[in-house]
Amino acid sequence: MGIRKLRNDIGKKVKSLRLEKGLSQEKLAEYTNMSREHISCIERGKNLASTETLYILAKFFEIDIKDFF
Repeated sequence: MGIRKLRNDIGKKVKSLRLEKGLSQEKLAEYTNMSREHISCIERGKNLASTETLYILAKFFEIDIKDFF
């Protein structure tokens, strides 16, 4: 698995989870203490989320961090 595919797969998962909860990027950013721009970049696969970011998102979505992979 290449880094680009990893970024895209994680981004799709984050977006899917966000939409399942009916949240905008702004609300997710607010609830996780991140910027909307950061959430957007992760969802579009532009940035690879750090371990800390994945931990925060996993905790918020009540999933195991391994579910992003």
